[in-house]
Amino acid sequence: MKTPVGERFSEFFDKWICQLDDYLGQLLRVSKESLSEAEQQALVSKLTSHYKEFYTVKWTAAHEDVLAFYCPIWLSQLENAYSWLTGWKPSMIFRLVESMRRTRVPGPGLAELTEEQVRKIEQLRMKIKLEEERMDREMERQQVAMADRKMVELVRMVNRIRNGESVGQVDGLVEVALKGVLAGLERVMKAADCVRLKTLKGVLDVLNPSQSVDFLAGTCMLQIQLRQWGQRRDTPKCPRLELHNNVNVLF
Repeated sequence: MKTPVGERFSEFFDKWICQLDDYLGQLLRVSKESLSEAEQQALVSKLTSHYKEFYTVKWTAAHEDVLAFYCPIWLSQLENAYSWLTGWKPSMIFRLVESMRRTRVPGPGLAELTEEQVRKIEQLRMKIKLEEERMDREMERQQVAMADRKMVELVRMVNRIRNGESVGQVDGLVEVALKGVLAGLERVMKAADCVRLKTLKGVLDVLNPSQSVDFLAGTCMLQIQLRQWGQRRDTPKCPRLELHNNVNVLF
């Protein structure tokens, strides 16, 4: 169902993903050119700022209507199927890194990770796995809380009203209960987003500028391609989001 927050964020997301596509083109050009580490790092910083902008806008909008992010109208059915607590699952990043290593693209990319870098990424993967499990437990706790004693009593009160009985201030009690539920969902969403950001930062801290460029190109390409496939499936006649004709550069 469309809501004002959902419609506003949908407009923002369309512009954000188009900008991400522009950055992808820059990343792919950089991977072909001999740029200095400073120039590569500058582009990496632009990408990280772009991701931070996404979460800043998301958190502001979610404070107004968090449910819009659990039923996002701006994503395709395919993108929604792979969503974890309103976004991508952090452990996916480590699978992507491993896939890019095995692809062995010519040049100083992820295939050239040192043993020390591999060890650090594996340590990060284990930490993030624990964070994911903690978030899964917290989401389960939020869901189970819907059937706790206070909620059941509230349901009974509402049911009595429907049967003609008068129960004072029930509407206010319902509002308070729902605010508590929504606040819990907002906390889970923000905590999961923090794990996502921690994962990106952790991997980038291990990589050198050249490797970071290749890694970010891979993450951008995967996100945009998944969106493209999903949109094509949902609306077969809709125009494709172009990827600068460089789909096979990394994969």
